[in-house]
Amino acid sequence: MSDRRYWRSLDEVERSPEFLAGLGREFPLGAADPPQGITRRTLLQVMGASLSLAGLAACRRPVETIVPYVTAPEDIVPGVPLKYATTMPFGVSALGVVVESHEGRPTKIEGNELHPSSRGAASAWTQAAIYDLYDPDRSAVVLQQGAEPPRKTWKDFVDYWKEVSAELAPDQGAGLAVLLEPFASPTKARLVAALRRRYPKARVVAYAPLGDESLYEGIRAATGSVLEPVHHVDRARVILSLDADFLLADADSVRHASGFAEGRRMRSAGDAMNRLYVVESTLTITGIAADHRLALPSGRIAAFAAALAAELGAGPAPASAAADDRRWLAAAAQDLKAAGDKSLIVAGAHQPPAVHAAVAALNAALGNVGTTVTYVAGGETLRSSSADLTALVADMRAGQVKTAFVLGGNPAYDAPVDLDFGAALAKVANRIRLGPYLDETSAACEWHLPEAHFLEAWGDARSRGGPLSVVQPLIEPLFGGRSVIEMLALIESGEEKPGYDLVRETWTAVLAGDFERAWNRVLHDGLLEGSELAPASPRIDAKVLADLADAAQPLAGADALEVVFRASAAVYDGRYANNGWLQEIAEPVSKLTWDNAALVSAKTAAALGLKSGDLVRVKLRERAIEAAISVLPGNADHSVTIALGYGRSAAGRVGNGVGFDAYRLRTTAAAGFDVGARLEPTGRTHRLVATHDHWSTEGRVIVQEAGLEEYRKNPHVAQEHEAELHPQKSLWPERSYEQGPQWGMTIDLNSCIGCNACVVACQSENNIPAVGKDQVSRGREMHWIRIDRYFSGRPEAPESIVFQPVPCQHCENAPCEQVCPVAATLHDEQGLNVMVYNRCIGTRYCSNNCPYKVRRFNFYNFTRDTPEILKMAQNPDVTVRARGVMEKCSYCVQRINRGRIDAKLAGKPLEDGDVRTACQQTCPTRSIQFGDIRDPKSRVAALKASDRHYHLLAELNTRPRTTYLMRLRNPNPELEQA
Repeated sequence: MSDRRYWRSLDEVERSPEFLAGLGREFPLGAADPPQGITRRTLLQVMGASLSLAGLAACRRPVETIVPYVTAPEDIVPGVPLKYATTMPFGVSALGVVVESHEGRPTKIEGNELHPSSRGAASAWTQAAIYDLYDPDRSAVVLQQGAEPPRKTWKDFVDYWKEVSAELAPDQGAGLAVLLEPFASPTKARLVAALRRRYPKARVVAYAPLGDESLYEGIRAATGSVLEPVHHVDRARVILSLDADFLLADADSVRHASGFAEGRRMRSAGDAMNRLYVVESTLTITGIAADHRLALPSGRIAAFAAALAAELGAGPAPASAAADDRRWLAAAAQDLKAAGDKSLIVAGAHQPPAVHAAVAALNAALGNVGTTVTYVAGGETLRSSSADLTALVADMRAGQVKTAFVLGGNPAYDAPVDLDFGAALAKVANRIRLGPYLDETSAACEWHLPEAHFLEAWGDARSRGGPLSVVQPLIEPLFGGRSVIEMLALIESGEEKPGYDLVRETWTAVLAGDFERAWNRVLHDGLLEGSELAPASPRIDAKVLADLADAAQPLAGADALEVVFRASAAVYDGRYANNGWLQEIAEPVSKLTWDNAALVSAKTAAALGLKSGDLVRVKLRERAIEAAISVLPGNADHSVTIALGYGRSAAGRVGNGVGFDAYRLRTTAAAGFDVGARLEPTGRTHRLVATHDHWSTEGRVIVQEAGLEEYRKNPHVAQEHEAELHPQKSLWPERSYEQGPQWGMTIDLNSCIGCNACVVACQSENNIPAVGKDQVSRGREMHWIRIDRYFSGRPEAPESIVFQPVPCQHCENAPCEQVCPVAATLHDEQGLNVMVYNRCIGTRYCSNNCPYKVRRFNFYNFTRDTPEILKMAQNPDVTVRARGVMEKCSYCVQRINRGRIDAKLAGKPLEDGDVRTACQQTCPTRSIQFGDIRDPKSRVAALKASDRHYHLLAELNTRPRTTYLMRLRNPNPELEQA
């Protein structure tokens, strides 16, 4: 193992005074300050009064508000959750999920193990959908602006629409426009077709700001038709990503991450391992997972692809080939050729169509079509089209649109700035909006109608290349909303129809034989087995490789910077801006929370005299916004990345005013990136909050990393440090853990991609509150599992970057237990380090004595002001903690107890897999494993016997139950530095 020095931030590299001062404090400055104005005398008076009154609490008659069922439903047992399969639509794809419900109240989402899109895993966005369901800021009433009173009913709107539609019918719907979000849904496709038959002159358009338009245009150029590419990452041995963050920002990222991790699973030193090359402008989690990464501005990716085609013998040599890193390019091309049909090339959605067309041609030249990439025709799909949106806006400006429906989306906020969608919409007489919030688009419409959440509505969907699935509601609409399919039926027929009937009508033609039996099977499984689309056999035109020269962008430089627009890992395109869970998770790469920023490389920042937190004016020709600078090691020089989805004005109480609105720079012609920007300092600063320096281990080595060949030569390299330790004895009596199940966990750093799914899953499962930007800035975030990100090498060009999840280690010799004066933290007979919340008096000695810094203290009653409806998202099996109480990872002890009870009722012993923690269950890469370490057949016991297994800070003799598997890299020997 190399003697790399790892660091988490530039302040740590520079050893800045602020960083060094922070190391000397267990808690950040101000974290331990008592309330102002409280004297010692007053404090003692209050303490005396509290002791006197403490006994009176037991004298009060308890308030009983539980009302039992008069006639109890036969399938509901109080305290026992039920689980239902459903589907979460996501653009032109979908994720199969299983939702846990307590007495009719959805509380937790997991992946559906039967569905190929999720394989039992889920993303952070999926986990946080529970928060969106109970968001108190969701619109709850039908509104008609300008009317008196403005508050209306659904019947009022239906009557209004009948009058308007009667005027549209004679002219076959001329003047009617319906704007939707892209979808892949048989029922939506059927209803749109019916709408077009009834109103042939109506315009139906789909738009989403991150709608993969360049991808489909490129596929059309290469094949002559619009097809869906399905990437089989699990089959690839060599992968090249051209500016594609396919492990996080893709609609199929959960499936991709799962497939990628399978190729990194090293059970022994002799196993094969895939190799990933990444060329990108912005450091992404896909780039961090790469074995070789090349930082290039997005505008140079087309030239790189052209040079790659020439190197592979598939295209002409570009004139600018010398601008590329020839050695890196030649090695990657040779590796791809050697892998043959086990190779794969993918391109980022924000790259121009010519790059996507070239990637299709290169995959065909390598023989990948039919193996690592297949193509299917999406028959139930309506895709995003900026060209159609532009034409619609032109018609609205010309007065040719009399009635406009905006069903979902938020185009007044996220449409290209050159279209000025809001001003064009204002020229339409009848403006009707169906949306979950009273947002920017709702403010521009006459009618606002509340939209139902996918957990409240019937529907259907198809994952990309996967089976058909039903969207099954778990709860009646909390705010009286309607779904998009119900609105489409209303527009077409003038009558309200239940979503259930609409979906069943579609599926009557889908299911053969006994409909009711087949329908119930689909509802149970969450998918229709065998309904996958047959792969197409497209003829791919290699001539598209010659078009790459036309796709080349002007080169970015110090006076003409490139601006790259990317999806946010937290709020995506802005739709999750009011989700407190997602706003508070640290962005995986930058570690920013409650903000976005203009990300630049260290070299670019130094050249411009900028540092993190400086507020600059980003000028892009006639457009400009203000944004804060964040220096990100690994970013391409002369390239500025700004995440979309921030700077909202009508998101809700959580999302309003958070971050900077990059959509104000984004045009139709340059939706992915643009060149020609300047950064002008304003002389002001903006407080950016990042968590990378929180909970520092003060330089102790806790990351283990090695090259694949080094590991094969010395399989025990991860354990060399532990082998050097002298036998250690504890001052405390040794405890035997030989009876019953003994729980433990392993985390494989070789497959962890740092996607944050485990963090949000833990938050949802364990009722962990969001505390807000100010509290996070003080180091008071409450997440029970943190994901550290470590760099090695120079900040200008990091050699390696590693993610490391760190929950409570559940030490057998736990330092926290030794210092707690009231035994609030102690060990149980199953080896768990548990908390007794009622005993905790908040001394925080335990946190001070924890070398892993995994304990979280409730400085305030963070849940006191939680709206009542948001409390419905809480897990009834987990105690909600109060102020002054310490908390931490519990290994999901409530799940352990449930598993033990279920096994007892079934009359069988606990088996491996019967108990899964929330982080383990949701992890797309299966990096986290949990189970009985005494069971030699358990997965976790086998992993703890691995050569790559090691303990954090083994020299402290804490004997942690949570242990790690070393990170491996699979570099190309030709690119290894001497």
